Amino acid sequence: MKPPRLATALSFAALAALTAGCHDIRLEAKTAGGDIGLFDDLFGVTALDDKQVVAGGYYGTIYRSQDGGQTWKKSPTGTLRSIYDVSIAPSGQGWAVGQSGLVLRTTDGGNTWTPQPNAKEAEGSHLFAVYALDGNTAWAVGEWGSRISTDDGGSTWKDDSLTIDEQHPQFVWLAPVDQDRVRKGEKVYEDVSLNDVSCLPAPSRYCWIAGEFGYIFTSQNGGQLWERASITGDVAPESVPLPYNVTDISEADIARLKAFADRIHDETHLNVEIEPMANAQEIATFGKADDPTPLFEILDARSTAVRSVIEEAGILSDRIRMRGAPPWDYEDFLDSDPDFLKRYLAARQGDAPGIQVRVAQNPYLFSVRFVDEQNGYISALGGLILHSTDGGRTWGYKRTARRQALFSIASAKSGRTLAVGEKGFIQVSDDQGQTWVTPGAGFPPIFTFMRDITFSPDRSVGYIVGQSGTVLRSADDGATWTRVLPRTAETAAK
Repeated sequence: MKPPRLATALSFAALAALTAGCHDIRLEAKTAGGDIGLFDDLFGVTALDDKQVVAGGYYGTIYRSQDGGQTWKKSPTGTLRSIYDVSIAPSGQGWAVGQSGLVLRTTDGGNTWTPQPNAKEAEGSHLFAVYALDGNTAWAVGEWGSRISTDDGGSTWKDDSLTIDEQHPQFVWLAPVDQDRVRKGEKVYEDVSLNDVSCLPAPSRYCWIAGEFGYIFTSQNGGQLWERASITGDVAPESVPLPYNVTDISEADIARLKAFADRIHDETHLNVEIEPMANAQEIATFGKADDPTPLFEILDARSTAVRSVIEEAGILSDRIRMRGAPPWDYEDFLDSDPDFLKRYLAARQGDAPGIQVRVAQNPYLFSVRFVDEQNGYISALGGLILHSTDGGRTWGYKRTARRQALFSIASAKSGRTLAVGEKGFIQVSDDQGQTWVTPGAGFPPIFTFMRDITFSPDRSVGYIVGQSGTVLRSADDGATWTRVLPRTAETAAK
């Protein structure tokens, strides 16, 4: 359930273009009665019960089965835009979302579909995931912080997307024209993809969202209020203290910074944040309102000293985030914002001079699923799996066999949890997510991407979908899997 396939840490918008580029030439097979003549890549799958299952994918494709995956038909969608996710409530009412803000509505279990206009379609923003809480209520998420919801069957969609204000870390990276829009109170969206949204079935009201840059949100009231979750790690660098009006760091601190850089060198989901600080005396002496340049030079030199050590230790510059950089052009903003400089100086003041060094969690997250209101999992790029035991408020990392993308994750009734990803990568846990292994027997050989995995509401029957119309089915709590699409000579004979 979510965006197009992925081989590297590209944005989902780029991936949509990449997927389309793989299908520049399309030969339509002539079929009748909804038979599948051309097997398109599948990106999302949902099971209404142990018999009804619906999958969506490239070129407006939706497959539907009413006999537990034994036979499949194509449903007309009226669109050629890619469908990245499908979610249908047990009542048969639900949605599919996709490319350029596509939203489709079904009221008959996925047999027929009707488009629904929404703000993201007007903006052209891709929607990567949708979850139907019931026949009338749903959340959908996507690129540019897209987060929309409906409580009237999709007749209207409320826009609750992530936006930027002047205190947001992304504000300093905006183009001047967008910074001006923010100052005027106009809406500017965060440059972040929200890749999945999921909820527990009623009567629970717990929901979760996951995306790039380690973005995780949790809600205990069906999305009426979203709270940002945190990722805990075992790397916690110490800040670098400095004496008054000093910018050179000591040999001991250099050695400490190098050891820290060595430790996170291969942990590419971890970034480094560097933020210079001054004490009240330095700000009073060097940060005069009529000329704060001397203070700016001190702060800049402190940040540069730490950054140089970390880069020399092998951390690439794109993993380093400079916070609190001096606004050398501050005078440009004073006419429209007289308190601009005052706010900046207040933010730079600490108890002592120095440089704060922090680890910024930056995993690329794909799929979030919970077994109950406390225990859940997230699959991610680089073979990462995140695990929570407190309802999604905090998360810890679990390592797997390879550093390949794990696109989706789901748990069976037995408690077995499976994560699937690129190039046939599968990981299984039978101990509540504590350890993950590559399964032996029980899976047909897969060498292409598997984009989504789901189980029926009672978690007894499972489905995996992926490249070239691949559909795998399990009827034994995910222990063994059979390829049901495309049909082989062996499966056709059964």
